[in-house]
Amino acid sequence: MGQKSIVFTGGGTAGHVVVNLALIPEFLQEGYDVHYIGSYNGIEKDLISDLEGVTYHGIATGKLRRYISIQNMKDPFLVLKGIFQARLLLKQINPSIVFSKGGFVSVPVVMASKMVGIPSIIHESDYTPGLANKIATKFSPHILTTFPETGDHLPKEKVKHMGAIIREELFEGDPQRAYNFTGLNDKKPIILIMGGSSGAQKLMNLSDLRFQYF
Repeated sequence: MGQKSIVFTGGGTAGHVVVNLALIPEFLQEGYDVHYIGSYNGIEKDLISDLEGVTYHGIATGKLRRYISIQNMKDPFLVLKGIFQARLLLKQINPSIVFSKGGFVSVPVVMASKMVGIPSIIHESDYTPGLANKIATKFSPHILTTFPETGDHLPKEKVKHMGAIIREELFEGDPQRAYNFTGLNDKKPIILIMGGSSGAQKLMNLSDLRFQYF
């Protein structure tokens, strides 16, 4: 029996890559042949391509925009090209499964996996699914969510709530280093608030609160 293989995909922003970064070492340790399909020049290439034991493959991608742009005229053709490229790669790699973290690059890969009969799993970290995952869910039998409420926006028969995927390093932090880095101290309770994408804009407006209360 040959070596087991898995294909990861996802990109466009770091948020669509970090979960894959947390999972990849586990699969390498289990002896999987790990491949990653991303864009030619996206952030996923910067974060993944130099990882030891991971083979990176670039494909054509088209951004899924909700606004009027001249780029919308050519991007459907890039998506179509990406589907055929991903289909060829999946037939060559013949993985046991495709794991998709979302982002526009993942759509051609998940669609191609359906075409060649390779099962895929989509992971949705956000409270409400992004456009790419909304499209990709039509071609995937399994959707994992961080929040149980996310299932209200997706086909319920495909959804399984599993919570957040967390890197092991996060359990090895040093509180004193955090105090030194932030200039905070342990005299008052500390609340960490995080946001990404458009959600971060509102949080950035609150950034001065640190200086007012700490």
